[in-house]
Amino acid sequence: MTWFYDLRIARKLLITFSVILVLTAIQGVFSIVQLSKVNQASTDIALNSLPSVRHPLEAKVALARIRTIQLQHLLPGNENNVENNEKLITGLFSALNTALEKYAAVVDSEAEERSFAAIKTDMATFAGIHQTLAGDVREHKIDEARDVLLNQLTPVYLRLFDTLDKLVNLNVETAAATDNEALLRYNSARTMIAILLACCIGLGLLLATWVARIVSRPLQDAMHVAERVAEGDLTVDIQPASRDETGRLMQSLKAMNDSLLRIVGQVRQGTDTISTASREIASGNLDLSSRTEQQAGSLEETASAMEELTSTVKQNADNARQANQLANSASDVAVQGGSVVGQVVQTMEGITESSRKIADIISVIDGIAFQTNILALNAAVEAARAGEQGRGFAVVASEVRSLAQRSASAAKEIKTLIDDSVAKVDTGSKLVEQAGTTMTEVVASVRRVTDIVGEISAASQEQSDGIQQVNLAITQMDEVTQQNAALVEQAAAAAGSLQDQAGKLAELVSVFKLDRLHTIADTAPAAESTAKPMPQTTAARPALKPTIKPALKPAIKPAAAPALQSPADKPALPAKKAEPKFTPPADDGAWEQF
Repeated sequence: MTWFYDLRIARKLLITFSVILVLTAIQGVFSIVQLSKVNQASTDIALNSLPSVRHPLEAKVALARIRTIQLQHLLPGNENNVENNEKLITGLFSALNTALEKYAAVVDSEAEERSFAAIKTDMATFAGIHQTLAGDVREHKIDEARDVLLNQLTPVYLRLFDTLDKLVNLNVETAAATDNEALLRYNSARTMIAILLACCIGLGLLLATWVARIVSRPLQDAMHVAERVAEGDLTVDIQPASRDETGRLMQSLKAMNDSLLRIVGQVRQGTDTISTASREIASGNLDLSSRTEQQAGSLEETASAMEELTSTVKQNADNARQANQLANSASDVAVQGGSVVGQVVQTMEGITESSRKIADIISVIDGIAFQTNILALNAAVEAARAGEQGRGFAVVASEVRSLAQRSASAAKEIKTLIDDSVAKVDTGSKLVEQAGTTMTEVVASVRRVTDIVGEISAASQEQSDGIQQVNLAITQMDEVTQQNAALVEQAAAAAGSLQDQAGKLAELVSVFKLDRLHTIADTAPAAESTAKPMPQTTAARPALKPTIKPALKPAIKPAAAPALQSPADKPALPAKKAEPKFTPPADDGAWEQF
């Protein structure tokens, strides 16, 4: 069973409860089986035994009532009730047959089948004899009816009654046997369930007790170990007995105890190291104080130079702003010139269009002169044909022809001039278009120049702002440097206090027992002898609050701000690893790296 001890607590509990649940399930299944047997016996009594008794009794009651009504037929003065009595007998026969049919459905033994066959035979005989009796009564043959009743019907009635009694007694006995069997099953099931329940409870209690002891005993051991460690006894021998959670807890306690042993052993060495280091820190702080003062002087000179640089950058920013304004003015003038050139281009295009229309008109006039010349020529020809009578008309035609020729010649000259003018206008339009394109490029160039000058102006403004921030940062660095000087003096005082704390630390760790024969109580005097407070060179001044404000631009951040922390907020020395050893600096030149 060692494997069980190494299981996790959750699995131990799971296995324990699973076993208990299995036992409970076995008990439940067994109880269900036994209850089903009892229920089967009860169902057999309700469905077989009781109907086997009730239906024959119902038949006996119906048969007895039929017998009573048959006897009433023979009573004097009952002649008028014969039909009513027959109706009653008919209903009783129906009830009797119904009871026998119901009984036939529950017959389950050979004895019952034989008796039921005899009942059916006697019932047929009884019904036939009753018809004879009823006929004699209707015919008022009372004597013959009495003879039939006493000699024929009575023996059959008695056999039926006896057979029904036998069936009732047989089924009563069967029901009693079934009831006894059900009682025996109930008693047996109750006994077995009680025994199984007692076994399950006993086994569950044993498992619960066993698991509780397995879980609680290692926890008690762990609690005892923790109490001894809390009292400062680190000599306790911890041996994990299992690999479950409690075993891992004991292993963790063992690792903690070993770690405490190492830590307490190292604390003794650390106290000596802290004492030596505190003296070195005090000496270094004095040197650091003088160097900090020199740094403050350098920062003041740097601040003065930055102020001169700030004024120069401001002047450059003003000049850049004026150049930006002039460039904007030139850009506006260039835009206006481009607009005028565009209008000139449109005017030249209108002139060209008008010249072309004039040329078209001259062409029309030339055509008209040509047609007029032809008409004058035709008129002259007709006048020549007319002879003397057409001489005057010929003179007029000659003049008209001369005018038409002069008009055509003038039109050709005008057309030539117009064509030359249109050509020159086209050439001028192209030149104007080229001038417009050139002006557009000039405007674009002026705009680019304006944008560049604007960017230079903005950059100069940002440079001016940045230099102002640098100047502010240098001023703040000067203040911080002065505060650092005060903090250095405080650090010197803190180094002396650190020596006192080293001695007290040695006294505190003396309560721990490292082994059975040795304690570190004897380390306290050694720590006290080495922990001599350093005399303070200057009175400690209260630490000043840093006044550095966040810079306007993210790129400009004062680097001295993180150093403004109280000496109490940080450890005096870096965290030491195993067996720390302090190595003093070889000379004071190491402080040049500050």
